[in-house]
Amino acid sequence: MHRTPIFFVLTPHFLLLDYAGPAEAFRIAAGLGAPFDLHTISPTATLLSSLGLEISNLAPLPQELPSGALVILCGVMKSSDNYQLPEAQAVVDWLHSMQRPDLQVACICSAAQLAARAGLLDGRRCTTHHTLIERLRQQAPKARVEEDKIFIQDGPICSSAGITAGIDLALFLIEQLASASIAQEVARHMVIYLRRNGQEAQLSPWLAHRSHLHPSIHRVQDAISHAPEKHWSVADLAAIALMSERNLSRLFRQHAGLGMVEYQQSLRIAHAKKLLENPSHSLEKIAELAGFNSIRDFRRVWAKFEIGLPRR
Repeated sequence: MHRTPIFFVLTPHFLLLDYAGPAEAFRIAAGLGAPFDLHTISPTATLLSSLGLEISNLAPLPQELPSGALVILCGVMKSSDNYQLPEAQAVVDWLHSMQRPDLQVACICSAAQLAARAGLLDGRRCTTHHTLIERLRQQAPKARVEEDKIFIQDGPICSSAGITAGIDLALFLIEQLASASIAQEVARHMVIYLRRNGQEAQLSPWLAHRSHLHPSIHRVQDAISHAPEKHWSVADLAAIALMSERNLSRLFRQHAGLGMVEYQQSLRIAHAKKLLENPSHSLEKIAELAGFNSIRDFRRVWAKFEIGLPRR
């Protein structure tokens, strides 16, 4: 199995949560079997965090990065001052020298400014903390800087809004690099309120509707997500939830925000979208594998969640 090397990059007065939040998410994912190798690097071996805590024994910026590496840039407090320090410029120069097509970069909060100065955001959509939007526009005039987004992915470059949005971005990347089920487990382990952007869905259907703490409803959602193609009866799901069918239907809608049928349909469509990547599958075969009774049923449900079913 291909392993993804992940490098967290720190500079002086880094925001502790910008680093610790995403790093813990990836650490938990690795403990659950995700193929991640975690590293923390910096231009200097010792740094002070935003809370005055010192972190030491940091590895230096590597002269080369392995294939498929993910670089995560952590933001700082008072970025207008701290990004003028020589350590920040060293990171900018290093990023510029590391550019290549397979390199993935994720910017947490104010760290988008480092990517901007290295030219990584040119021609791309991006975002940052809401108080830094105009500054990022000045530093990346060739980028499309967007407001009111939790995070944005444009090609190999990701950027996120303020502080805790780095955890949302980490969950998104864990799903991409490992699996949706591991991302779900990490979110539940960290008791994270999973958020979606009002204008653009930032989290996939596999992570949506999990912003509650009801253990029985989570068990039902786990069962459906592990086998979305299965024809679950309410009785089957009620047995998993250890409650009556009527109570389950009421509590599922109350906590998940939609009914069980609609929830399963959203996961079946997500599963079907993945199956569409295989050009050898006909639409009839995809409908069958995704759990739909007919191609007509598949088209009807697809129209609820997506626009324009591809032709086969």
